[in-house]
Amino acid sequence: MSEEEILAQLRSIFVELFEVEAERVTAEATVFEDLDLDSIDAIDLVARLQQLTSKRIDEATMRRVRTVGDLIAVFSAHLGEQPPGASAAG
Repeated sequence: MSEEEILAQLRSIFVELFEVEAERVTAEATVFEDLDLDSIDAIDLVARLQQLTSKRIDEATMRRVRTVGDLIAVFSAHLGEQPPGASAAG
């Protein structure tokens, strides 16, 4: 799955779970400040990512996530594919 495909998937999740406008979900957007997620939302997000990847995402990894780009790296790493130039958050 490409970085663009992962971003599209994350956009879909943010729209569905958190009613965030799709155009606000960019790789540079900060999850908690720009997209207004709180700690409960983060738990829901982790649960959805774990469903999609069929792999557990540890708490320490998610604590380092600040941007949607970080989420792309986590998602990609859990799929076993690291996009070029991405820095894994874990």
